[in-house]
Amino acid sequence: MTRLEYRLYAEGSETFPLLYYYDRIGRDEVALRFACDYFIKDGKVYEKTSCAVEPECYVVYVQEALDERTMLWSKPEGPRGVRMELREYREWTADYRLVHTFTFPDTLEAMLNLQANYLYAEGREWQRTSAEIDEDRETYVYYAVPV
Repeated sequence: MTRLEYRLYAEGSETFPLLYYYDRIGRDEVALRFACDYFIKDGKVYEKTSCAVEPECYVVYVQEALDERTMLWSKPEGPRGVRMELREYREWTADYRLVHTFTFPDTLEAMLNLQANYLYAEGREWQRTSAEIDEDRETYVYYAVPV
């Protein structure tokens, strides 16, 4: 078990305020979070700027994504496991259609799917545009366009 920190990144700043931290988090979950482009917590959307490995912890640097907003989607239901939604990305839209909800038995299987460039659902191929961890809804989200 290790420590993960989310720190606020500001262009030109020499300090990076601590936003959130997680003690006793598994490295596999840290790797999942490193793969995400966005982080949602307490109703705010943050965009990842970079990740770092420090001697005592792992760090994700984020900045508030002022052009993004949280969606009013409900928390996915289903069996226990790591949940990931596949949502159809469309520019200039106010909502993203839920294509499929995956439930994985472990973080390794979730990581393989979250990092994939392509997934298959609804009988077609979907190309990844971005991914996020939505802590408010306890799920990962894979945004994609149909190929």
